[in-house]
Amino acid sequence: MTVETGVVTTVVPQDTELIQLLTPEGERTGHPDYPLDDVDLKGLYRDMVLVRRIDTEAISLQRQGELGIWASLLGQEAAQIGSGRALSPKDMAFPTYREHGVAWCRGVDPVKLLELYRGVSHGGWNPEEHKFQLYTIVIGAQTLHATGYAMGIQRDGADDEAVIVYFGDGATSQGDVNEAFIWASVFNAPVVFFCQNNQWAISEPLERQSRIPLYQRARGFGFPGVRVDGNDVLACYAVTRKALRAAREGQGPTLIEAFTYRMGAHTTTDDPTRYRLASELETWKLRDPIERVKSYLIRSGQAEPSFFDEIDAEAKRVGGRVREACRTMPDPAPMALFDHVYAGQNRILAGERQRYAEYLDSFGEGAGR
Repeated sequence: MTVETGVVTTVVPQDTELIQLLTPEGERTGHPDYPLDDVDLKGLYRDMVLVRRIDTEAISLQRQGELGIWASLLGQEAAQIGSGRALSPKDMAFPTYREHGVAWCRGVDPVKLLELYRGVSHGGWNPEEHKFQLYTIVIGAQTLHATGYAMGIQRDGADDEAVIVYFGDGATSQGDVNEAFIWASVFNAPVVFFCQNNQWAISEPLERQSRIPLYQRARGFGFPGVRVDGNDVLACYAVTRKALRAAREGQGPTLIEAFTYRMGAHTTTDDPTRYRLASELETWKLRDPIERVKSYLIRSGQAEPSFFDEIDAEAKRVGGRVREACRTMPDPAPMALFDHVYAGQNRILAGERQRYAEYLDSFGEGAGR
């Protein structure tokens, strides 16, 4: 760890076990354990570009007062799109609050994500329909939910389903995550733990989360762990596909550590310049997950300039649709949080509702309605 004027900078390890199939310069490499045959690289490129545009639109909308907050995925597109496209239609995904790319892969309308961050919805999609659970704000809690779900399908005898659960490097310090590791290991649950190690748990660097690489923790719980280049969409796809296949075949859990970088702020309430160096960000910009795919497509002759122009035009249209949909949404309705707590009303809930309404009304007319 290097410290300069109170700001911590991380260093990319020279890890010989890092799985990489596409270098930062856009050159294809091979790996005997992760062969790729019929992958749609142009489709993966399109996914990443569109998701990044949705993300940048959401940041702008928050700055303009249209969203209460936003958690950016900037720099993590490859980890999310690669793993998301590796899922089968029956696999279930459990996200945190930043998996906008996985939501895209599962067919969730990005407008639904903005509804959540605007405060007009608690998650407006059907988890069973999309095989994508609702966002989880409580750090690490979704790993237990995912493990329980995986144990359930195991007991149902479903051998064509698996579960994937997403979390960050900071979540590995939570008790819930370690408990989930224990249960998944002991019961051989068909679950893939996908850790997006973006180097920063808000303002805490990786060095304050673990003294060893995160993927090596799996060994202590009795199941395999693997580290993949999280900015390599091909590697993320191949590694996740293999882990999910192993889970479906009864081989139990796998921990995937996607070594990536959060290029933006933790959320729009965060100022990353207070705790990390600008030079670190510049270094990671050279590993941009989208640019390396573009370089390969151009170098290999698989895409003409017109292809990239078409994707950029589509991204502009998607961004415009998301922006317009957000601006026409109703205002946040804080009182709606009481509507779906129980199937019906009760004395305690009614009392809490009344007190909260009085509190909101203290801010002025209509504030709580």
